[in-house]
Amino acid sequence: MTDRTSVELFAGGGGLAMAVHRAGFRPLLLNEYARHACDTLEANGAKPRGEDEWVPESGQPWPLVAGDVQELDLGYLSGKVDVLAGGPPCQPFSLGGVAKGDEDRRNMFPELFRAVREIQPKAVICENVRGLLRSSFKPYFEYILRELGLPFLERDPETSWDAHDAVLRGTDVAGIDPTRRYDVVMTPVNAADYGVPQVRSRVIIVAFRADLGVDLERFRDLVKPTHSEAALHRSIGDGRYWERHPKVPKHVRDRVEAKLPERVQDDGLLPWRTLRDALVGTGDEGPLPAVRWDRLDRREYFVGGFTDHVGWPDARIYPGHTPNTMDRPAKTVKAGVHGVPGGESVLLTDERVKDDTDPSGYRYLHRYMTVRETARVMTFPDEWRLSGPRGEKMRQLGNAVPVLLGQVFAEAVATCLDEITDGR
Repeated sequence: MTDRTSVELFAGGGGLAMAVHRAGFRPLLLNEYARHACDTLEANGAKPRGEDEWVPESGQPWPLVAGDVQELDLGYLSGKVDVLAGGPPCQPFSLGGVAKGDEDRRNMFPELFRAVREIQPKAVICENVRGLLRSSFKPYFEYILRELGLPFLERDPETSWDAHDAVLRGTDVAGIDPTRRYDVVMTPVNAADYGVPQVRSRVIIVAFRADLGVDLERFRDLVKPTHSEAALHRSIGDGRYWERHPKVPKHVRDRVEAKLPERVQDDGLLPWRTLRDALVGTGDEGPLPAVRWDRLDRREYFVGGFTDHVGWPDARIYPGHTPNTMDRPAKTVKAGVHGVPGGESVLLTDERVKDDTDPSGYRYLHRYMTVRETARVMTFPDEWRLSGPRGEKMRQLGNAVPVLLGQVFAEAVATCLDEITDGR
């Protein structure tokens, strides 16, 4: 078996690092700045590297460098890395951030390009927000793709990005050493289309070193969506969904089915996974215990042996702050505390009480999702330990790449690299 290796920058709570590792890559280095995220990585087996530069052997802990990526020297890993992965901080490009883009000091894409120059990996996997595709950012985003394709044409710090972009545009790519340029594939994704129980729109950029001759169409085929909303509607309409969830009350089923479209096209894909699917669990994961209404008290009860399954009080819903519903994928998990705008961490339960002010005569009860429920939505395994207070744990999850989504792309990269090796 090929010993594939990886480096993870902007590692956060470890979602993409775990995904890349599951795809068969052995981490040689993790880097992260936030203290609580570093604590999370250590809690799950990473080991501080220290000042000495060393490359772990197979079976050794993942070396972690906590601190500013701008101060990180990666030259000692040159020629040793198959995949460089990371999601540069997305706040400059997100609707939730200031959206200053290139001029925002939090923009870490230049550090990603520097890492590519120093490591010269075979492939790069980069995840970021869909905001990069907004019309106001389109010229800069296209520049990002060109710079990743030609990372060794380094930008002078005194040169504006658009001036450097003009240089990249005017460069004869065919005249560049193929070991110093990359073939870039950009894929807009909704995580729900890949089996993640969450509607999460992102952009995933993958680059292969040009000398490898990777078949880009083969890669694109490997990362085509596998799940769809239409298939979820079909499975609800024909009853297969309810067969998986036989304890759902009839009034809930009736409510859900009343909202189905009259006609649903058969696209041959698998159904979107829902929030209910995530909480009930699949495979080795069992169902999460119900959160009792008298235990929304911020206390850890360790019911069923699950950690971070803590009830939280004072959840509210109102126009513009509507909750997650059980029989659809969850809303996008955001990097905020329990009260982030939009109701992203509020859950509408199956339980209802009489309410004469509602046209139906009933009102469904709601509560905040627990950290463990949120981790399930992000497809983190239950044994993954998160460090810090609740708000910091939710921030780590909101900033993370859903493990399953990252794994799909990392496995596609691994397949392409393996096919090249097998063909030579």
